[in-house]
Amino acid sequence: MEGKETKLKAVFTIVEGEKLEKPLFRRIGTGFVNRDASLNVFLDALPVSGKLHIRDVEPRREGTREAQ
Repeated sequence: MEGKETKLKAVFTIVEGEKLEKPLFRRIGTGFVNRDASLNVFLDALPVSGKLHIRDVEPRREGTREAQ
């Protein structure tokens, strides 16, 4: 097996609006990669747009806040 990769995923919805300068990525859940490469996704909220953005969880950096 190759190097250990992150199996934890962050799940976001993208909020766009006329009054926003740029889209907001709002974290609404967590995902986990299974041995067969399928995903389990647990949502704390439902995206109004019906769209999800899923990415690897990045390690927290000193002095920054994780968007939620």
